[in-house]
Amino acid sequence: MNGETPSASCAEWAVVGSDIGPLLLAATDAGLVSVVFHADEKVRVRTLAMLAARLGVELVEVAEPIPASSRLAEPVRQFAAYFAGTLRSFDLPLDWSLTSGFNRQVLRALNDGVPYGAVVGYGDLAHRVGQPGAAQAVGAAMGSNPLPVVVPCHRVVESGGGLGGFGGGLETKRVLLALEGVLPQPLF
Repeated sequence: MNGETPSASCAEWAVVGSDIGPLLLAATDAGLVSVVFHADEKVRVRTLAMLAARLGVELVEVAEPIPASSRLAEPVRQFAAYFAGTLRSFDLPLDWSLTSGFNRQVLRALNDGVPYGAVVGYGDLAHRVGQPGAAQAVGAAMGSNPLPVVVPCHRVVESGGGLGGFGGGLETKRVLLALEGVLPQPLF
């Protein structure tokens, strides 16, 4: 980026380290638009191609250390605080343009109604959005979440006590729930 201010027709992205591995973060003028787990080179290439196509913008890499003028500065700071255990609620502008319809409704209900350290069942979340019996559709919405961790799909579990699925892998879900005090810390 070389210190230039990005134009409105671009999105910034960076890969940052975390307790659950490298995360790709992307932001537009509207806010954080994407968080992607396990951001190795193959995942980065696929994600950046998808983002360019879906958002219709140029993607500009921001190198660490992230400059204070970057759209990613505050998301990176809040992720670091979350993983350090000092942030319980992300307070970021979010760009919801990668989700729509029922999925967006479910993700917004999750974001607004399931706080740090709490969990909700798929069926309970379906009830919250006025669609009782749509537990499987809620699961699909969780799987399509473009903003995991910030929009806490890791907090959605099976009604019988099982973890359910997770796009970042069950071990990642366990680590996030342990960080929030829902599960014991993994032994290894």
